[in-house]
Amino acid sequence: MSASFRVFWDDRLVTYDFGAEHPMNPVRVELTMALARELGVFDAPNVSVEGFEPAGDELLTLVHDPAYIDAVRAERLDVARGLGLADNPVFPGMHDASALVAGASVAAARAVWTGEAEHAANIAGGLHHAMHGAASGFCVYNDPAIAIAWLLAQGAERVAYVDVDVHHGDGVQAAFYDDPRVLTISLHETPRTLFPGTGLPKETGARGTSVNVALPPGCGDRHWLRAFDAVVPPLLRQFRPQVLVTQQGCDSHELDPLAHLTLTVDGQRAAYEALHRLAHETAGGRWVLTGGGGYELVHVVPRAWTHLLAEAAGRPIPPGTPTPETWRELVRGRTGRRAPERMTDGADTEVRTWSSGYDPADPVDRAVQATRQAVFPEHGLDPMP
Repeated sequence: MSASFRVFWDDRLVTYDFGAEHPMNPVRVELTMALARELGVFDAPNVSVEGFEPAGDELLTLVHDPAYIDAVRAERLDVARGLGLADNPVFPGMHDASALVAGASVAAARAVWTGEAEHAANIAGGLHHAMHGAASGFCVYNDPAIAIAWLLAQGAERVAYVDVDVHHGDGVQAAFYDDPRVLTISLHETPRTLFPGTGLPKETGARGTSVNVALPPGCGDRHWLRAFDAVVPPLLRQFRPQVLVTQQGCDSHELDPLAHLTLTVDGQRAAYEALHRLAHETAGGRWVLTGGGGYELVHVVPRAWTHLLAEAAGRPIPPGTPTPETWRELVRGRTGRRAPERMTDGADTEVRTWSSGYDPADPVDRAVQATRQAVFPEHGLDPMP
């Protein structure tokens, strides 16, 4: 699959930085862009890396309270608005850095909506926890929600958002919970064991357009991909969005220090392939993709998101591809750590599809069936296997 693909990037995106001891170190996106360049992802004639403008207040207020934006701009401790807490420490230039992230996601949405590109990415985006009036979970401005709100303002009638981050996409869900024009689907670790404590199947929104698959700790590639197969394709086919927006947090990986799922880079790569196919099948190829969570900075994020960018470019990277020595040297220089040598974890990602039958003894199958029963009837779909 090959289509025009724009990647929106500015070196200043690494200024979204809560400090050296914070889990969300911007070196992860720096190393991602470097690995993608070294592997030739941006060299194809259908791919361009573009600049963009930061989001102004007229865009930020599509989702956020003006008083909250003023508080971010003032860089002051404001516990009621989530600013200055351990997750969201105030840092110099916080507003400018956060507005830049939001601007990149809106630029990606604009490129896709206007037909300038079929696919567009903001790999530094995906800050899906930020709320209308508060920072949350390392997220100051909710760039995916702002991009979706911009699409709605342009006249979009159906936008689908699929979030594969290990944490529930609560901020995006909250922004559109009562809006049937936006279908939000989040596959995440159960809120019983992980922040933010939301995302149960019973949170169904307007006409079943809020969809939550809450997976048990320990869920790995095959079970996760089975859950995806059971929920995402049938709903997207039924909803038929004009644009597909996706958040590819890779903190579902077994090495991630903040969560408890056990996916591999290979399983994540399989999810990107599936989302790419579904963008073409259900949304006319119009695909806006963002990054998200991911806190294993060397072995996971750069490889996972380089696979994502390569998939969107129509030039998927064979899993066994060696990582370039020049990139490994960059990793050593920037982090003092040894880089992975190949673009694979060596996992087998063959999927037992949902059509093979429901197993009530399997906790993942039970979680999936709870979601199907909660929302499928609202879409005219049979929740039974």
